[in-house]
Amino acid sequence: MLGGGGMTGIAWEFGILGGLARAGVTVGDADTIVGTSAGSVVGSVVAAGLDLAEAIAYQRTVGSLGAAPAVDITPALAAFALLADRSITRAEAMARVGRMALDAETGEEDEHVRRLGAQLPVAEWPERDLRITAVDTAGGEPAVFDRASGVPLALAVAASCAVPCVFPPVTIDGRRFMDGGVRSGTNADLAAGAEAIVVIAPMGALLRPVIEREIATVGAARSLVIEPDDGAVEAIGPNVLDPSRRAAAADAGLRQGEALAAAVREIWSQ
Repeated sequence: MLGGGGMTGIAWEFGILGGLARAGVTVGDADTIVGTSAGSVVGSVVAAGLDLAEAIAYQRTVGSLGAAPAVDITPALAAFALLADRSITRAEAMARVGRMALDAETGEEDEHVRRLGAQLPVAEWPERDLRITAVDTAGGEPAVFDRASGVPLALAVAASCAVPCVFPPVTIDGRRFMDGGVRSGTNADLAAGAEAIVVIAPMGALLRPVIEREIATVGAARSLVIEPDDGAVEAIGPNVLDPSRRAAAADAGLRQGEALAAAVREIWSQ
């Protein structure tokens, strides 16, 4: 389970997986890979069996015009605050976030899809069981896209990464979809029937109770939640949409992944 966490979350997750691989632990052979938001980018690369070292190297690159500026995350924080508001029902909160996402001035949808597609070194769905989450803006209904859904991979990833009020919702079959993290930061409950689950959660410190409840509903015999340690939190910084932090986040993930190898091996090799 690969969770959401913005640009730095992508870098940190690649680092975690790269660090595990360095230590001889490969979780890319999982029967099912579920990607939410940032995790949809990472999951696409992992499911395709591509080189993690190259993915990590990409996180250290900058464009020809230098590092891109940080994206203002404030509008998204206001949207996600609604989801934590106990004075309204969950359904109403989801619907209101959907309306906010549709009404916000967030740029061109085609540009968002192009930008996300450029981060994917593959254009087609991999053969592996890859599931990508999103949320319908119309009523907050969850969606899960996979190879059988008929939705192009780039569109599914762009929808999963459409942070409300920051990036535009993505149109798929006449419906507008927003970030899969609106439903859940990891959507770990989609692993129903799994014997073992490894949840890699860039926002784990904020979502731990939710993740634990989701894992409990699955009933897996073995599970492990990986979240940024203190060093990774410092490297990631306060804005997960700050691309200048990608390299530091990837390096922190590499270090942490190697340190966690024994714990992951215990879950993964039984």
